[in-house]
Amino acid sequence: MATVVTSLPQATGNIAGFRILSFISNVKTWNERRMTRKALSTLTDRELDDIGLNRGDIASL
Repeated sequence: MATVVTSLPQATGNIAGFRILSFISNVKTWNERRMTRKALSTLTDRELDDIGLNRGDIASL
């Protein structure tokens, strides 16, 4: 199980803490996009067309 910290460090010049939280946020965003692309890849062309996408659109998400 992963733990995600959602609060920013207090404004005491803690740059390292901010960078760690920024990194965690970037990893979370990357993983959400990866999961979205994976789920869309399992759909048929017709299902993609129903939601207004085609196979070429998946890579850009």
